Amino acid sequence: MAHHHDHDRAHDHAHDHGDIDWAEMGPLLESQAEVFTPLYEHALAWLAKRQTDPGLVVDAGSGPGVVAGLFAETFPGARVVAVDSTEPLLERARARAERLGVADRFGTLAGELPAVLGDLDYPADLLWASRSLHHLGDQRAALAAFAGHLAPGGTLALMEGGLPARFLPRDIGFGRPGLQARLDALESEWFSRMRASLPDTVAETEDWPALLTAAGLKPTGTRTFLLDLPAPAPDRARAYVAAHLTRLRDGLSDDLDPDDRATLDRLLDPADPASVHHRPDVFVLAAHTVHTATRIG
Repeated sequence: MAHHHDHDRAHDHAHDHGDIDWAEMGPLLESQAEVFTPLYEHALAWLAKRQTDPGLVVDAGSGPGVVAGLFAETFPGARVVAVDSTEPLLERARARAERLGVADRFGTLAGELPAVLGDLDYPADLLWASRSLHHLGDQRAALAAFAGHLAPGGTLALMEGGLPARFLPRDIGFGRPGLQARLDALESEWFSRMRASLPDTVAETEDWPALLTAAGLKPTGTRTFLLDLPAPAPDRARAYVAAHLTRLRDGLSDDLDPDDRATLDRLLDPADPASVHHRPDVFVLAAHTVHTATRIG
């Protein structure tokens, strides 16, 4: 289920717009997820020490399958199933599995979380939910459903929280200093509106270990992983920054201060030497937090 949106730092699916051409968006989403591969590799190496030799790994909210492919490489003995509501993205996931040479143990499942997990052939030893849970109205009920699809001793790994990403210095030489902090505040308000508009939404304190406990699981750890691509950023990272800031400018257009909009316009103008396409001080620094919990018995 491609439930990752403008606010998210990894998949950036902008899923809340019903007219998206996912086949057209697929290459961009895949490329952006690849920017975060170093972060995911560290997270998966940590998980591999906590859940050794899983038979079935499920990526709940897989998008184009970048992380699902990494799971297949991390766990060469596992079957991996990528779960998403968007078939064109699952097509990309299957093609990626072919390129990686893991198609014989890679499957996809199309449908909405958490109900679609009922179509799994057997319970998961490792279920990964990366920034997809917060798009489900009743997160507590969804976690209980996730837990219900774990094998005894299986692990649920939930990527939620962390820190807002940073791409630029506080003072970029034009506009009012502190642009990204102001964008963070607008995104936070947008996120609250998004949560409030979800069907059957329930307000929850975002204490993930407590919610995992309420789902009948035993929390086993929390760790934050860093993506640190220092300036000058490579081209793929620049493309990610440009796409991310473009979505913020367009998605927050009604709330943006006119001066900040003008600053974003200049940052996004490929003809401007001070744009993110050219300036030497562009970097990517992001932190994502993973919470793990195990099904006992």
